[in-house]
Amino acid sequence: MANIVASAYCVVLAVLVVCTQGHSGQERKKYYKRIGSNVTLQCETSDSHTSVVWRFDGQVITHNEGQLLQGTNLTIRNIGSLHTGTYSCHEKSSGNLMNQITILVGNPPVAPNVLCRSNAYPETFYCTWQLSSPTYIPTEFDISVRHGEKEIETIKDTNHKNRCNIKFLEMFSTRKYTVTVTARNALGSNSSSISFNENAIVKPDPPEIIEVNTIPDSPRRLEVKWRNPLSWPDPDSIPLKYFLRYKPVILDDWQHVEVTDVPFHTITDAYIGKEHIIQVAAKDSEVGTWSEWSKAVHATPWTPWAPEYETEEQTSNASETLTSTTPSVRANRKGNSSPRVESSMTLFLGMIIILFI
Repeated sequence: MANIVASAYCVVLAVLVVCTQGHSGQERKKYYKRIGSNVTLQCETSDSHTSVVWRFDGQVITHNEGQLLQGTNLTIRNIGSLHTGTYSCHEKSSGNLMNQITILVGNPPVAPNVLCRSNAYPETFYCTWQLSSPTYIPTEFDISVRHGEKEIETIKDTNHKNRCNIKFLEMFSTRKYTVTVTARNALGSNSSSISFNENAIVKPDPPEIIEVNTIPDSPRRLEVKWRNPLSWPDPDSIPLKYFLRYKPVILDDWQHVEVTDVPFHTITDAYIGKEHIIQVAAKDSEVGTWSEWSKAVHATPWTPWAPEYETEEQTSNASETLTSTTPSVRANRKGNSSPRVESSMTLFLGMIIILFI
């Protein structure tokens, strides 16, 4: 009995597998095609005279200059990224699906642009890479780093897609590092390499200005304090020097001061009463290049305090004085016209009296 049940189960399972394969139809094919090329898709029918309908992502394709329907074949001219999608061929009379083809349109990669930098000297450096033009299709990157003749392990950065981290093998080495990045996809591959000495890629991250203080009774002074970039591993053993720049907002020219050993500086030539922009950069005291400028901070030097109510009162008094002591021209004319009218009337009545006497 158990054997009969097992046999029946196997038969049912086999039927389900066959049905599944039958409903799935033809296996979907995938092709990668280069932008600008011409592509001909063939409908897999038993008879080349069968009438068929082509669809692109479900929409019926019509014959035009760029898409030619020739028998059961579809030809696409000058294919572009908008042509990426699924093409399906259907029997016209029944609507049955004959086959499906997925086209992914793109380009082979160009040579990657590679940049390496150490913001955590002398512990590690990192390399980044990018393509100057898009491929539109999945593209993988391989990276190889050598120190002299020795291959060095690379660690993919989990926070950045096209970046890896490398540890310095030794300090003050005279041997160069060589980094090669290869870009590869279904349409081709390309690579580029750069070589450098370790001290050429040292560039700290910008410091952070943490405080700008005014100094009482000093209208031309500002006290600026900053802290080292958190990525710099050991500022005591590998010290940084700093470059401070500042200017009033209303002017274009910057003032510059180089500061060594200490993360603070007092500006002594600020413009009185003007808002200033302040930034700072950092550099290893011996090797490498300057960091980018820090985020700008705005500050205004100390200015004498003037109560607002006194200013308003003075303005009000001045307005009253002007109103009371500066009458309008119209008022002057009215005030001066009245005596003239009275004297004219008196003279006129006197002449009439004389005539009647």
